[in-house]
Amino acid sequence: MSEFQGQLSKMGVSLAVDGTEPTYHMILDNQRIEMNPLIGQKIQFQFAGEIHCQACDRLTKKSYSGGFCFPCSQKLAQCDLCMMKPETCHFNAGTCRDPEWAETVCMQDHYVYLANSSGVKVGITRFNQIPTRWIDQGATQAIPIFKVKTRHQSGLVEVIFKSHVADKTDWRKMLRGSADAMDLAAKRDELMAECQQEISELQQQFGEHAIEPLLNEDMVEISYPVLQYPEKIKSYNFDKTPEISGELQGIKGQYLILDSGVLNIRKFSGYHITMVTE
Repeated sequence: MSEFQGQLSKMGVSLAVDGTEPTYHMILDNQRIEMNPLIGQKIQFQFAGEIHCQACDRLTKKSYSGGFCFPCSQKLAQCDLCMMKPETCHFNAGTCRDPEWAETVCMQDHYVYLANSSGVKVGITRFNQIPTRWIDQGATQAIPIFKVKTRHQSGLVEVIFKSHVADKTDWRKMLRGSADAMDLAAKRDELMAECQQEISELQQQFGEHAIEPLLNEDMVEISYPVLQYPEKIKSYNFDKTPEISGELQGIKGQYLILDSGVLNIRKFSGYHITMVTE
């Protein structure tokens, strides 16, 4: 039996170049615990009642914006509304919360992609977050369809495409099993044709070099380490259930699938927990 304690962060994920199954690590402070070998074993969690801000480490009664205290959620650029809706970027208006941070994050190459998690969806991610972003969303297939110069531009492209396909994952459906296989390249071509006029207008505004269609990318397939998917979805919440235990039956997205329910690890970033494994 092993025991680990620390402040929780979203699970680390990686995918071998020649592989399809992600490797997961639980992150507690500076500890990285490999989770794949624990599938099939009993695992226990206990929430100590402490939540710390991921930015300033302040003790907070409630987590905001995915792991921050209220003051940081109101002042940090990564907690601004434009991170959820990049088409609302206000950097050029001179009102960015942290222009230096934006230069290193938002003013970098981004990709618009199609993914199949609970069905086809459109999404965006930074160039260095592929395939991490797809794994975090529980996608079983994904393909980049545009390379753009800024996060704002990726948001504008996403807005065009999400009038034709979803831009969110149905997490309950995603956790019930693998999505039906799709030909994402064919779907890409179909959407490109439907959105050609609107994309051309963006290219005229920002330049063709800024919004580049990707027509020859290979589709990535991801197979998650799951022994059994749940028939009914019961979602755990540390605020309501500080002690959680069960047999780990699989991992998909940022969810642990226990025989007693599912736990979204990313949702509880900043929570101080104890994890006990067999």
